[in-house]
Amino acid sequence: MSGFVEKPEPLQVPGLVHLHTGKVRELYQNEAGELVMVASDRLSAYDWVLPSEIPDKGRVLTQLSLWWFDQLADLVPNHVVSTELPKGAPADWEGRTLVCKSLEMVPVECVARGYLTGSGLLEYKESRTVCGLALPEGLVDGSELPAPIFTPAAKAAVGEHDENVSYEEVARQVGAETAAQLRQTTLAVYGRARDIARERGLILADTKFEFGYAGEELILADEVLTPDSSRFWPADQWEPGRAQPSYDKQFVRNWLTSPASGWDRGSEQPPPALPQDVVDATRAKYIEAYERLTGTPW
Repeated sequence: MSGFVEKPEPLQVPGLVHLHTGKVRELYQNEAGELVMVASDRLSAYDWVLPSEIPDKGRVLTQLSLWWFDQLADLVPNHVVSTELPKGAPADWEGRTLVCKSLEMVPVECVARGYLTGSGLLEYKESRTVCGLALPEGLVDGSELPAPIFTPAAKAAVGEHDENVSYEEVARQVGAETAAQLRQTTLAVYGRARDIARERGLILADTKFEFGYAGEELILADEVLTPDSSRFWPADQWEPGRAQPSYDKQFVRNWLTSPASGWDRGSEQPPPALPQDVVDATRAKYIEAYERLTGTPW
C-alpha cells in the first residue's frame, strides 16, 4: 500500500473546475480552458504523501520554477500564461499558483542524468547500464558520467514508482521524431541548468522534465529544476563513493528509515507525522536551494 496518508479535500473556487489532486499540486481548469496549478506544501517520500506539510514549500517550488523558466526561455517555451490569482481564489494561493496553457502532455518523464546515483546506480550495479545505455566500469555512487544521458521513465499513478524505460520504448510509444526531440531538448535544458548551478556552487546530478504539445510546438510544463524534481548537491562536499548531501527531502527520508520514526517501510502501515525539527530542517533546505540558485533572499 501507498498513496495519501490523508487525502485532502480540494477547495471549491467559483469559476474553476477541479480536475486532479496530485502528490503536491491541485489542478483546476478556468472558464477560458486554461489550467490553474496550485502547489501545496505537501511532501511525498517512499511513495507516500505524508501527513505533515513543509511550510512555504509550494511557494518555493513555484517561484523557483518561474526563475528557471526565465533562464531557459531561449531554449524551449514554457506553459506559464500568468501568475495572477484567479478571481475568488483564497489568499493562501498567492505565490503558489500558475495559470498555464492546456497542453497535450507527453506520457513520459524526461530524465537527464549527469551523475550516477539513485535508481540509475542500482541498475548500473546489476548490468553496467542505465536505461539500457552502457556505461564504463568503475563508477560509484556520485560519479560524474562521461557525458549526460537521457534516461526516460514511464509516469506512474500516485503511490507508485515511475519506472525507467529504454529510449526505444519511448520511440515506440510516441514515435521516433518526438522521442528524438524529447531527448535533444532534455539534454539541452539539463546542460544549461547544470552550468548555471555550477556557477552557484551546486552540482545538478539529475533532473526530470515534463513536456506537452501546443499544436506542433513542444512546451516545457509542470515544475522545473526544483528540489522536488532534481538532485542538487553542494559542489564543495561532493565525494564519489558515498551518498551525497542534497537539497531535498533527505532529512525526511533519513528520519522515516531511522528507529526514531518507529515506521517499517516494508509494512502496509502509513508513515507517521514528522517531528518539528525535521520539518524545520527540510524547509530550510528548500529555501537554501532557492537562495543559492536565484541569488535572492527568500
